[in-house]
Order: sequence, then structure tokens, then C-alpha cells
Amino acid sequence: MKGSSTRGNFSVDKEAQIEIDSLKKVAGRKSSTAIYPFNPNYITDYKGYTLGMSPEQIDRLLTHRKSNLFVNSAEEFQQVTKVSDSLLKSMSPYFKFPDWVNKNNLKEGSVPTPNSVTTKRKVYDYGETTKIKDLNSVTVEELKSIYGIGEKLSQRIVKFRNRLGGFMVNEQLYDVYGLEPEVVERTLLRFQVLKKPDFEKININTASAKKLMELVYIKRNVANGIIDYRNVNGSIVSFDELMNIENFPKDKIDRIKLYLTL
Repeated sequence: MKGSSTRGNFSVDKEAQIEIDSLKKVAGRKSSTAIYPFNPNYITDYKGYTLGMSPEQIDRLLTHRKSNLFVNSAEEFQQVTKVSDSLLKSMSPYFKFPDWVNKNNLKEGSVPTPNSVTTKRKVYDYGETTKIKDLNSVTVEELKSIYGIGEKLSQRIVKFRNRLGGFMVNEQLYDVYGLEPEVVERTLLRFQVLKKPDFEKININTASAKKLMELVYIKRNVANGIIDYRNVNGSIVSFDELMNIENFPKDKIDRIKLYLTL
């Protein structure tokens, strides 16, 4: 039958088979790669792919975001991306929206720019005229103005930023050790990546292990693994090859590749 695929003693139409294959891929990836809660508004091409989304579905979300629009629920995510019910069911448990998303004063289809955040039954009001400042130039003292960030955490954030050479995306704030997700959400109401840093990317094919370790996401054993992989396989032609290296932080690949070049 045209447009159908036969498996065993039964056949399914082409669209249904694509959905089945997609869900099988998702199940396979989940078993080998840990999936952490994430805000679906900032999903990357790679993450969308690993979760089973098609390029068309990912493009719909990216187009939506380029218009400065946000999805504020799993239902809105489905409306924008057109993912199937079954795929949404497998993805949505990992969705993590900011605490303020469900506040009644958030207008449908508007850019979520709340003036306060409610957490642990306290309201933190940042005022209606609060201007978002660049996360790459914020000072220790300014960071301490965020509830939940004291002297130690503010210094840790700046140190992490300096070791990176600068934040490339807002989500990297979640990578700062000891910084709770709800504190990150409050911080991003005041500080975001407005200007990306200008630095020389690390060449994954020529860098020494020591040079690779300058990137905070790459530990010594992983850096040595990259060198060993290069020695055996020659040049690395795709960042996806890094996933083959033992102990490579696969959940951080979308961040790591921002600092590397082939």
C-alpha cells in the first residue's frame, strides 16, 4: 500500500510510522543521556532533536521566539510547534517554566516581563521601571541585590563568568554550582545576556588537553579523551562526535560548542 509501512503482520500509514520511530529514538536517548528540567522557550536545535522533535517543529518554536513571544504552558508549546500528543506527553514532564508564568497578570501571547516574583510565599517587587542589565557586566554588588544571592554566590557567578570568557546564553546561569533554579529565575528578571563576549574560540582539533580544560565544562579526563579520540580517528569534523567520548557532559553539548571551533 502506498504511503504505508509493513511491520510484522500489520501495516501503519507513513505519518504514524514516523511518529513511532520518533518515540523510539526518544526512548533510546533517554536511556543513555540524562535529561534535566529546562525552559522549552529556549530549546536548542540539538536538544529538540534529542527529544524527538522534527526540524519543522523546532523551526516553528524558533520563529515564535524571534517574534518576542513565549509559550507559557505545555498546551501552548503544542499549539506553536504542532507536536503530537504522544510526543508532548514524553517531553512535558521535563518542562520548567519560571514561577511567575502562571500569574494572572501575564497577558496571553505577550513577552513575560513581570515586575515581581513569588516564591516561598514571599513577593519580591522589582518595580515597574526596572531596566534589564547585561549579565556579562553585572558586578558582585549588583548580584547581591537578588534575594538568595549573598557574597559567596555573587563572587562564584563572576568567577564562573570570567573562566568562561563571558556568558553566551542566559541558561548558563543554571550551571553555577549552588545557585538554585528559583534564584536563577529571579536573577534573569534583572540581568540577561545582552551583549555576547568577544573571545577566541578553542580549536577542538589542535588544542592541547590543558587548553581544552580552560573551558569550565571540560574536565581533565574528558580533555584527555578528546586527545585520544583525535589520535585514533583523525580530525573531528562534527561536534556530535564528542558524544562518543567517555564521560563527556552530553547534557551540556549545546553550551560547550559555543566556545569551540572545528
